[in-house]
Amino acid sequence: MKPAELLSVDDALALLLQNAKPARPTETIDTLYADGRVLAADVVSPIAVPGFDNSAMDGYGLHLSSIPEAPFSLPVVQRIAAGQTGAPLAENTAARIFTGAPIPTGCNIVVMQEDTEVDGENIRILRTPKAGQNIRLTGEDIAPNAVVVTKGTKLTPVELSLIASVGVAEVSVYKPLRVATLFTGDELTMPGEPLPPGGIYNSNRFAITALLRRLGCVVTDLGNVPDNLEATKAALADAAAEHDVVITSGGVSVGEEDHVKAAVSALGELSLWKIAMKPGKPLAFGKIGTTSFVGLPGNPVSSYITLGILVRPYLLSLMGATTKGIVSLPLVANFTWKKADKRREFLRAQVDSEGKLSLFGNQGSGVMTSLAWADGVIDLPPNTQVSPGDVVRFIPLNTLLDA
Repeated sequence: MKPAELLSVDDALALLLQNAKPARPTETIDTLYADGRVLAADVVSPIAVPGFDNSAMDGYGLHLSSIPEAPFSLPVVQRIAAGQTGAPLAENTAARIFTGAPIPTGCNIVVMQEDTEVDGENIRILRTPKAGQNIRLTGEDIAPNAVVVTKGTKLTPVELSLIASVGVAEVSVYKPLRVATLFTGDELTMPGEPLPPGGIYNSNRFAITALLRRLGCVVTDLGNVPDNLEATKAALADAAAEHDVVITSGGVSVGEEDHVKAAVSALGELSLWKIAMKPGKPLAFGKIGTTSFVGLPGNPVSSYITLGILVRPYLLSLMGATTKGIVSLPLVANFTWKKADKRREFLRAQVDSEGKLSLFGNQGSGVMTSLAWADGVIDLPPNTQVSPGDVVRFIPLNTLLDA
């Protein structure tokens, strides 16, 4: 594309995802340690869940051929706890039963204990029951051979619990994505070191590597690269040789000291580098040999937003994960925004006590306090102004941290 052309956010994301070819190697690991990994094969249940009819309540199991109006009494002939198997229940008798205990043969109703009162060796039923109530039937949750978690799912504690509930001890997952990070700019200084004249602390290094690790990437932090073309080329070539993806921050704009674009072009190919979004206009994407390359902008908010909106779904797709669209909520604005821009904007905002959105006063791309303050960003279409009471699309920040 010509340097002056801007790619829309949607088109940029589509192009990134078109170039995400997972083809990742797989491994089999213990389900207990699979949190955050991406499934490489469907998990199929070998059993029914529940595996037997069982009680949903602490109470009394009844065998009634016909149901009388309450109140009525029945003799209690046995006690069945979870893990025990009761004897067949004779007609017009009751069994004391506890949550999860198997339903004995003949039992067709479970009455919760709150609807009963003990009357010697009998139980008095205080509310007229219904046939089948409070009985969890075999397989009503999961049938045998049902797919319980699909290939491409990025596993969370919920899926791990579900997989464990059907007795699957190991899962096939894709091997983690190996990502190298590089940071450009002679002005960058690490926290703990003296800050020289004109220097700034390298905050992007901390945000980007932490975000990548949260996604499940195995990150190699290669630190800062001097601002010259040969050093940049050498660092990128070395990183590409050992990793699936190389991500840089800075050096993708138009300044004379921005060497990343030239270095990537010399080593491979550069596909795109200007996006119609604010913050986050400069974004480089390409290949160094067979290794993917992403060049994030240097401004900290631009880098964070671009990584969350565009690069996160691309990386997840490379991992083999089924990618989802941006999660947004319709919320009411409690502010005025008259600075309509031709680019799609992502404004840092906070949800107030009434569920309405307040805007951070300084929306500059270098103002990291805006993100620390914000609950999320408002996804504002190009050329859009906002008045109090308008409904806008709000993206919670936590949805940009993971799958």
